[in-house]
Amino acid sequence: MTEHLTIGYSSLTDRVHAIDVPSASHGAEVLVITQHRPGTVHTAMPHALAARARVDALDSLGVAKSRNRAIDIAGRRYLLFADDDVSIYMSGVTAALDHLQRTGAALVLGYAVDDHRRTRGRRSTRPHRLTLRNSGRAATYLMLIDVDKVRASGVRFDERFGAGMSNYLGDEYIFIADLLRAGLRCDAVPYVFGMHPTHSSGALWSIGRDLPARAAAIERAWDSRAIVPKAAIAAKNWGKIRSLRGATRFVINRHPVV
Repeated sequence: MTEHLTIGYSSLTDRVHAIDVPSASHGAEVLVITQHRPGTVHTAMPHALAARARVDALDSLGVAKSRNRAIDIAGRRYLLFADDDVSIYMSGVTAALDHLQRTGAALVLGYAVDDHRRTRGRRSTRPHRLTLRNSGRAATYLMLIDVDKVRASGVRFDERFGAGMSNYLGDEYIFIADLLRAGLRCDAVPYVFGMHPTHSSGALWSIGRDLPARAAAIERAWDSRAIVPKAAIAAKNWGKIRSLRGATRFVINRHPVV
């Protein structure tokens, strides 16, 4: 089944050495999209990876641009997004591929474990549909898409969001929201796609920087209805925010995309 799969890595040129393609992915296309961070030194790609991967270099920053490039040039029917610090578990990915083929969903969202082998987030025991209410903790390295369906819909990652941009949170959530608005089916599946280090940008809650970025993403996904989910998120995460003024601004203010 992996012969129908592209694994699309997004990496900076000084981090390509960290990419570890799973040995069980024989037959899959390996695509590496690189971007260069000013002031850093290009790192030579390991020979084994260079011999196997198709490399595409972007003269830009912003991980959403890299994801969109992977969608545009992937050579197989299905695309698994990956980062250079993710160890992929092909058994979970293969199970998710089967789910995509059986159901006709455009996207499935899996799970990851951290570097202590603990599941990140609450893991469901069975597949279920994604909605705006239950997909806020999505991470791109947990996304597997049907490339044909996504291309036909015209949906792409909003390049104003994501790592490398001022609004560095929420690009995955917005992508799912746009697919749902386009009438496409998106599912969560109970399969582990890989291991990702414990630290995550989704755990950032500083008042001055993280809350405005988080609010902007919610507003982009929900539009005029955003005040309701923002209030629910502020209440649920009060122990992390711990500022009435910060929480009030998060909920009431509009946060322009910059």
